[in-house]
Amino acid sequence: MNISKVAKASGLTTKTIRYYESIGLIIPPARSDNGYRSYGDAAVRELRFVKRARETGFNLEECQELLALYRDEHRTSAQVKKLAQEKIVDLRERIAGLQAMLASLEKLVCCCHGDERPECPILDEFERG
Repeated sequence: MNISKVAKASGLTTKTIRYYESIGLIIPPARSDNGYRSYGDAAVRELRFVKRARETGFNLEECQELLALYRDEHRTSAQVKKLAQEKIVDLRERIAGLQAMLASLEKLVCCCHGDERPECPILDEFERG
């Protein structure tokens, strides 16, 4: 399968697939006599796997760990669960941080008159740092 077919099948762009290959996230495909990449079904499965992991918040380093476990027939589900639980903690912390930012910005917006005057409590707060 060529890269454009793999891109369509995996839901990723060809650029992303080449990037994942360049950083060693996916196993480089065999090359045909004309130099074109030739992917198999396993590559499509792994690319879909990475896409889904990324959609659930895992970064590339974490995806590398998950792929290693996916490829390891001797893995334990406990190892995978531990990574997922760590991601849950990370996501909750990020969500809390975003909620704090939202509350702060909402408070600033409420203080701003939003009229023709130049005074702006939002800008004043940002200036105070």
